[in-house]
Amino acid sequence: MANPAPATTRGIPITEHRLANGLRVVLSEDHLTPVTAVCLWYDVGSRHEVKGRTGLAHLFEHLMFQGSANVSNNGHFELVQSAGGSLNGTTSFERTNYFETMPAHQLELALWLEADRMGSLLAALDDASMENQRDVVKNERRQRYDNVPYGTAFEKLTGLSFPEGHPYHHTPIGSMADLDAATLEDARTFFRTYYAPNNAVLSIVGDLDPEQTIAWVEKYFGTIPAHDGKQPPRDGSLPDLIGAEIRELVEEDVPSRALMAAYRLPHDGTREADAADLALTILGSGESSRLYNRLVRHDRTAVTAGFGLLRLAGAPSLGWLDSKTSGDATIEQIQTAVDEELARFAAEGPTPEELERAQAQIEREWLDRLTTVAGRADELCRYAVLFGDPALLNSALDKVLDITAEEVQAIAAARLRPDNRAVLVYEPTTSEGDDSAAASNDDQTEEDAA
Repeated sequence: MANPAPATTRGIPITEHRLANGLRVVLSEDHLTPVTAVCLWYDVGSRHEVKGRTGLAHLFEHLMFQGSANVSNNGHFELVQSAGGSLNGTTSFERTNYFETMPAHQLELALWLEADRMGSLLAALDDASMENQRDVVKNERRQRYDNVPYGTAFEKLTGLSFPEGHPYHHTPIGSMADLDAATLEDARTFFRTYYAPNNAVLSIVGDLDPEQTIAWVEKYFGTIPAHDGKQPPRDGSLPDLIGAEIRELVEEDVPSRALMAAYRLPHDGTREADAADLALTILGSGESSRLYNRLVRHDRTAVTAGFGLLRLAGAPSLGWLDSKTSGDATIEQIQTAVDEELARFAAEGPTPEELERAQAQIEREWLDRLTTVAGRADELCRYAVLFGDPALLNSALDKVLDITAEEVQAIAAARLRPDNRAVLVYEPTTSEGDDSAAASNDDQTEEDAA
């Protein structure tokens, strides 16, 4: 085991270790409360999948809760919850993660459970568990995508934003056909390739003894062999601009007309991505935003109007516009108002008050995230897996607060343009619209196991 890296001198304390099998371990002590969070990120998501076998990363997230050599079916949940802990797992385009928050004296249990399924899941993986979780994932797709209003919007807009063959063209949920086609051997090969210690980062945050914690990590994870067969993900880079608006009309039984759009934005981890985040916050985050004030309060053509940012490290990020119409308002009215507001923002930029308010909002959200040991553990894994350095967590907020109004205006002018978006228009098939609208799938990049 390599010597630990020194702790950071400011912000959250961090030490790093690496086992002989390649497992990267990040520790952060916090003795304020007697709880400890364990977070394990595997460097595998839907971008690593190949055509015809989409959904395997998400399927495997579920299979990891189906038992291992020493833990029976559903035993992982039962052991953690009976010890007073909480747990889950999620899948995104770029990673799969598993996490537990435990009473501090139960940390060893969480480490043993994660190591046991990393090292011995194949011993319990059989046709029965495969079929069981295949049905669970297919049912999840029905509940979250196929059978809810606007449920497939995320999938459709992702497919429009990233061309056919691009590693981000399909979403983590996968298709029904590919889920049906996946074999037990597909799952075993996937596990051997990606669920290896040298393809993972383990972060442990909270009330811990570093020496004892590393001893447990070495004891339980140290004998798991590395795997060198992983291929790097396909290149996700694209030009800065789409070049022309891509548009699709969807006629479905939905509560009201809707205009949704995805704008191609800079990769996560860049100063430009932070500037884009501020621009979208000013334009479309909350009831004080420009779009909400224009469409909902002033024009009264929409019941909701907002912007969000889907940060992606291996491909262009996406700025996500979502507006649902009010009464008999038309899509043309909504789009005209949106384009006017974006053009005005590109020409004038944010006011000092708007920039200060947006930076304060992002600061509050970030500090809320870091308030919990689970939030810190997840962010440490994120920075380690996607950007190579968990200590970047300590400078992330300073970078956002350093962004200038000129940078925010420049990224809006360069990217928030009609020729740089994919547009989805929903038209109701059974009614012309009403005064309420179902919420769209705002965050379907992560699929929960439970």
